[in-house]
Amino acid sequence: MIKGWREFCSMLPPEVRSIIEEMRAEQIRGASYLAKRGAEAYVKLAQLLSGEELRKALKEIRREIIGVNPTMASLYNLVRFVPITGDASLVRARAEEFIRLAEEAKREIGNIGSELIDDGEVIITHSFSSTVLEIFKAAKGKGKRFRVILTESAPDYEGLALAEELESLGIPFEIITDAQIGLFARKATLAIVGADNVTKDAVINKAGTYLLALTCHEQGVPFYVAAETFKLHPEARAEEVELLERPLVRGGRLVRNVLFDVTPWKYIRGIVTELGILVQPKDV
Repeated sequence: MIKGWREFCSMLPPEVRSIIEEMRAEQIRGASYLAKRGAEAYVKLAQLLSGEELRKALKEIRREIIGVNPTMASLYNLVRFVPITGDASLVRARAEEFIRLAEEAKREIGNIGSELIDDGEVIITHSFSSTVLEIFKAAKGKGKRFRVILTESAPDYEGLALAEELESLGIPFEIITDAQIGLFARKATLAIVGADNVTKDAVINKAGTYLLALTCHEQGVPFYVAAETFKLHPEARAEEVELLERPLVRGGRLVRNVLFDVTPWKYIRGIVTELGILVQPKDV
């Protein structure tokens, strides 16, 4: 009833709302993908509305896009990037610029991050980060030989989707259950994961990232994060970020399913961005 009433009162055209609902339903691809789809929703909105109608719809789409996943800084920064205005051409230009900058950032991160990988490297990762995948692609393109240990990343099994991508690229890999992170991290020489939000004091990513970071710290495995700068939150500390939880039932029992966890900066060797590798801020 609430959903139906919201749609009835909405200023957003059905074509735009369908993109937002698709974003809500997405469970495999992360912050980079959702930010791009959000920008595409802005482009579509600018194609359909103008003037005061557009201005009102822009106020609504801001709330809707952030509401897709309030944990993700990429969505927060996207809505800040596009102004509230009745000028449809400006809205479209800004949204398309966001998409272009995001694609350029990912390519540059791939180039920078691939330099961390040496021949014979054994890389462990968690979940499915399109930015990390870009690093693997770039390293493969430079002729580097390496293999990947990847977690299945329950309960949505993003790791299996990453495995398909690695297989298509001819990159050797092995899949482990999440519970075996402690056992297999000691066999790795490097860890690289993605991020959904980089705050002043931590990285927020798929639940299980913190456990991998702790294990790598204990085993002396360099732990890196790959993230475009639009995933850096300009204001928040980790405790201020809402960690999204999704209902999960197993065997008729309700299971807690917080989708993200928090990894303090002290366990992170560096964050690979399109501007270079960031290290722990002095005031953290």
